[in-house]
Amino acid sequence: MIDKKALEQFIEKELEDTSYFLVETSVTADNVIKVEIDSLDSVDIDFCIDLSRKIEAEFPREPEDYELEVGSAGFTSPFKVRKQYEKNIGNEVEVMARDGKKYTGVLQEAGDSDFAILATVKEKPAGAKRPVEVTREMRFTYDAVNSVKYLFKF
Repeated sequence: MIDKKALEQFIEKELEDTSYFLVETSVTADNVIKVEIDSLDSVDIDFCIDLSRKIEAEFPREPEDYELEVGSAGFTSPFKVRKQYEKNIGNEVEVMARDGKKYTGVLQEAGDSDFAILATVKEKPAGAKRPVEVTREMRFTYDAVNSVKYLFKF
C-alpha cells in the first residue's frame, strides 16, 4: 500500500509555486488513490493529467498496482481546507451548523480558527408583533459546522 503521508508530501511539493492546492488525498485498503485539488482560479484538466503522470513516475505501480484518480474539488462539494474558504470570500455560501440550523450568506473572511458570513436573518425586536429581516455578521468556528459550500444559483 502506498504511504499516504509520502504521497501528500510529494503532491504538496509539486503544487508549490502554482495557484493549485491540495484539498484531500485518500488511499483505500484495495489501493484506490484519489487526489482532490483546487485552485484560486480554475482547475485545468491538463494540469490534473500532468500531476497524475508525475505521481505515477514517483510511485511506480510495481510491486503494488493501484488505481489513481486526480481531479478537482467538486463545484458544490463542501469545503475541506481553509484555502477553499479564502477562494470563496465574497461569494454566497450555505452553512450547515452542528445544531442543525442552515444559514445562507456572503462569506466575509476566513481566519485561522473561524470564518464569518454576512447573513440576512429574521429577528423579532422587543415589543414588536412580527419579526423583521436584519443583516448580521455571523461567526463560526470550523469545528462548529457540519459543512460549508458554495451556493450555486441559476
